[in-house]
Amino acid sequence: MPSRWFAAPDLKSNDARRWQTGPHLSVSIQYLRAILEYLEEIDVRMYRMSSDFVPYATHPEMPQFHGQIRECAGELSEVGRWAGELGIRLSLHPSQFVLLNALDPAITSQGIADVNAQAELLDAMEQGSESVVVIHLGGAYGDKAAAIHRFVANFPRLGGAGRRRLVIENDEKIYSVADCLRVHEATGVPVIFDHQHHLLNPGSLSVGEAAQAALRTWPAEVVPKVHFSSPKLDSRQVKRGKKEVAAPPLLSQHADYIHPWEFAGFLQEAGESVFDVMLEAKMKDAALLKLRADLRRMGLPEEIE
Repeated sequence: MPSRWFAAPDLKSNDARRWQTGPHLSVSIQYLRAILEYLEEIDVRMYRMSSDFVPYATHPEMPQFHGQIRECAGELSEVGRWAGELGIRLSLHPSQFVLLNALDPAITSQGIADVNAQAELLDAMEQGSESVVVIHLGGAYGDKAAAIHRFVANFPRLGGAGRRRLVIENDEKIYSVADCLRVHEATGVPVIFDHQHHLLNPGSLSVGEAAQAALRTWPAEVVPKVHFSSPKLDSRQVKRGKKEVAAPPLLSQHADYIHPWEFAGFLQEAGESVFDVMLEAKMKDAALLKLRADLRRMGLPEEIE
């Protein structure tokens, strides 16, 4: 599905047509040009590209789509250079189904192909080392230690671009920041700190300890990246039979906007390090613009991208 841009609702993130109609990377590139123009207009310097930016890029039963990155090399180089000139940091976050530690070897092989393709895309766009591919460690499959071992063992199977651009993120249920740090020690893969996930799955680390430890895993020449979101606390509508009824909120859901006091508190706990913040909010760009206004009202810095 195209991204919903609330302050500029006509923008689309990728060519989302079904395979029967011949979707193509060249269409996604045109959409990205419009997005970059809009980000420049509102002074936003970071953007997470759609994981479906290259339609059916690695679909095992649709080889006709597998050569799109090479076909569009010139266009990708051009739009990537433009993003660099604008100072916009690009990244990718494959879906939760992209796994490097699955018990099924076919699923792991597909996950490796997906990470490689997204890293290849960033290479074709001539992005620097700050442009990364973010994944979670995956499932535990009843034995978390063994699952971590599989991830570490499969990491060398990635191509050069995949190994260079891969970063890992703590999740809300299984793998804490401490678990991710163990994988970092074995592979050198940097860790993205996700604030909401940490509150739900803190392990033994405080917010400040976890955030600072994750930030230290990044190379000195690369600005680290963190994820921040606020939990949705409003009632949600669920179906009960033929009726929709109000149900309590789920703390794992992202709110429409960012809680400004919570965000300011996190910045204090994270210490003096310089890092980029990816906001994860349902209202997307509108949430970022509101947070900037809220921080101004609170008399706090607003250098948030």
